[in-house]
Amino acid sequence: MKFRFDPNLEYQVNAIKSAVRLFEGTERLDTSLSLVMKNGVVGNKLTLTENELLKNLNRVQADDELQNGRPIDTSEELDGMDFSIEMETGTGKTYVYLRTIMELYKEYGLRKFMIIVPSVAIREGVLKTLKITREHFGKLYNNPAYRFYEYDSENLSRIRDFVSSNTLEIMVITLDSFNKDRNIFNRRMDRLSGNKPIELVRATRPILILDEPQNMESETSKEALSNLNPLFKLRYSASHRKYYNLIYRLTPIDAYRLRLVKKIEVASVTEDHDENNAYIECRSVDSKKTVISTKLKVYMRQGPDVKPKIRTFRKGDDLYKETGLEAYKGFVIERLDAQYGEVEFANGITVREDEPALGPDHKTIAKAQIRYTVREHMNKAAELRKEGIKVLSLFFIDQVKNYTDDDGYIRNSFEEVYNELRKRDEPWANHYKDVEPEDVQGSYFSEYKSESYMEQDKEAYDLIMKDKEKLLSFEEPTEFIFSHSALREGWDNPNIFNICTLNRTISTIRKRQEIGRGVRLAVNQEGERIFDEEINRLTVVANETYEEYVSRLQTEYIEELGEGTESPKPENAKKRKTINLKKGFKLNPDFKELWNKISRKTYYDINLDRKALIEKAIEEINKIKVPRIKIRTEKAVVEDIKDSGELDTLLVGSGETEIKRDYELPNVSQRLAEETSLTRRTIRKILVQTNNLEQVFNNPAEYINRVAAAIEKVKRDFLVKGISYIETDDYYKMALFDKIEGYEDSLIPVKRSIYDYVKYDSDVEKDFAQSLDNMDEVKLYIKLPGWFTVPTPIGEYNPDWAIVFQIQDEFGNKKDKLYLVRETKGKDDPEELRVKEQHKIYCAEKHFDTIGVDYDVETDADEFYQKIYRD
Repeated sequence: MKFRFDPNLEYQVNAIKSAVRLFEGTERLDTSLSLVMKNGVVGNKLTLTENELLKNLNRVQADDELQNGRPIDTSEELDGMDFSIEMETGTGKTYVYLRTIMELYKEYGLRKFMIIVPSVAIREGVLKTLKITREHFGKLYNNPAYRFYEYDSENLSRIRDFVSSNTLEIMVITLDSFNKDRNIFNRRMDRLSGNKPIELVRATRPILILDEPQNMESETSKEALSNLNPLFKLRYSASHRKYYNLIYRLTPIDAYRLRLVKKIEVASVTEDHDENNAYIECRSVDSKKTVISTKLKVYMRQGPDVKPKIRTFRKGDDLYKETGLEAYKGFVIERLDAQYGEVEFANGITVREDEPALGPDHKTIAKAQIRYTVREHMNKAAELRKEGIKVLSLFFIDQVKNYTDDDGYIRNSFEEVYNELRKRDEPWANHYKDVEPEDVQGSYFSEYKSESYMEQDKEAYDLIMKDKEKLLSFEEPTEFIFSHSALREGWDNPNIFNICTLNRTISTIRKRQEIGRGVRLAVNQEGERIFDEEINRLTVVANETYEEYVSRLQTEYIEELGEGTESPKPENAKKRKTINLKKGFKLNPDFKELWNKISRKTYYDINLDRKALIEKAIEEINKIKVPRIKIRTEKAVVEDIKDSGELDTLLVGSGETEIKRDYELPNVSQRLAEETSLTRRTIRKILVQTNNLEQVFNNPAEYINRVAAAIEKVKRDFLVKGISYIETDDYYKMALFDKIEGYEDSLIPVKRSIYDYVKYDSDVEKDFAQSLDNMDEVKLYIKLPGWFTVPTPIGEYNPDWAIVFQIQDEFGNKKDKLYLVRETKGKDDPEELRVKEQHKIYCAEKHFDTIGVDYDVETDADEFYQKIYRD
């Protein structure tokens, strides 16, 4: 199989534009000899001043459409040449920065890029993405000449190629390869004519792409990055420790609400408290100036009940007295050691921060988790195999020997459970009846500290870390992957549908890192991304209560997003519910007539008013002002020279002078035609009627970019306004209706639908459904499934509701029946819907008008009711 990449995902395009527009106005570097510097080095260059760059930065930050409807606070000053891009795990961060590299090369001629990664795992993931996107980028950018490779200290000829080539060069390098003086990267080499590799690289003014930069915040790391003499740095992560000139933000909440990642549900597997045994979990041992204390999770008596609590204790505290439970007799704290995180009791028992809790039968709990995961896996696999989707499950463990040793209870438990379940007389077990447990397992446990460790388990490493396509293929039998906390940043797989957390300690791995391995949207055997919410569901099988897991996950979101933020809450897997169709729903005459009216399909045709489009484009272009390049002067006084050798300067004067520079003009009409997909003839008609065409001589690249953006904006509006729909002979078939999955917290039981429950996505939908269900005039209503869509030029549109409404007069006599389709929007929504949403609703009106169905947008059921009788 091959992964297929969609170049038009709006949030990814916006992330790319946020970086590219940052440098608007800089001169494009051509491939002439003027690029060649000392020692044959070909490098990068920007002609923008700090003031111009700050203005660009503010425009990017304040752009409502670019920032997904939520502009970023603008920076008052330019905080160096570092720029942060936040993208939630699983939303295509690597693809975005690779395509950003392509765009920066295309727009400005910038051509020397170093992708800095904190680990070998991430490096391998980046190299894999570079390989599988080559064909995609070739089609998207007309086969640009570019090379990519990992830095290899044994192959320094690549350094020579990197610095001297005038084509696009992309080097992938780990931070550890150059952050120490002893690294070959920092030593003089005869093979490089006595130069240090870093000296040659510095001369190119490389652009640094920092992948997971929160791992590069030490002073040593900062100095190593600075020593590369970068032109600027683009910092990409889902969890920045610090923002540097933030230019784009796609938060976990954005990704979750926009369904750009899988929906998360948690299945809790815990042992009931056994009052015969003491339960003690050491959360921390803290040392202050005069006091050492520990936070322990213990069970405490509260009236007739026994509940787990986290309490702070000090030396001498008696847990029996504190908890009121017999099981804690003899547990008097005798010693606290903050350095090693130890708590020793008078009875000789010691608990530690990084060890499992005292008390529970961990092996029994782990086996129950494994059983739940395998059963869930087999059930999902049976359903999704029919859709061409392979299901994978990931098990996190913290002691490798528990899987690899002959008596490893994790492997033995898995094989016992697997063999038991595959023999069940159930449809979901059929596929596995003749598949042995050793065939479906894969594992990778190498510590990513050196290349040699990875080679010890090369076959598993290649399958899990490199061969994602093979792992996703039905031809590869591996479906269950066992690993430890090393599979964090740098590894994920779109078809991880279940994550089982068998690790027994609190601090081994953060919750967001765990779920990050499986939140990416699934793909089918053709490599196509799947957007169906019913399919994209990640189940986390945890060895703690649902409430504890959710509390800790939300704490992590709040730590990253700030207090007062409403965190996305995963669902409780054990509260998942099947929503069934009512028997005989197809025979219901109201449903039959409703479906007969609304199920007809259309295709759209677009009749562009070219004259009006040209006039509007001219109007927008005439607003553009592209100044000439300026020579700027600045005068500063050296106030002091510090002991470190740094200069303390004071700016005392500045000036600027416009210069007239003769550019070799590109074919402007052809470039604009390529950018806007309009014909060159139409472009020429537009250009000859503008009043600022001469500005192209001031700065050709900026003029072309700004004119293309203006035309694109006008074109989008006219595409939608010129649309018409034509009815076809095709229609949506009743057979597509099937049972669906939901969660108790987002379901309401209903009487007037073809389902026994309605699943809602917001309070607005919940209130609307409840009101419809209590409205005598409503004979039937349906929450329209995701597959019921209307085609539009800007993407598929899925309306909310279909309704059968029986008009009654003031005496209760029945009159006409109305067959309606409705969209619901909250009263608290912005008065102006986002442009794209407005366009889709406009198209929906045209579609339903074509097939003779009443369509409208409602804010609540009362207004809906009043409008019907008012009209």
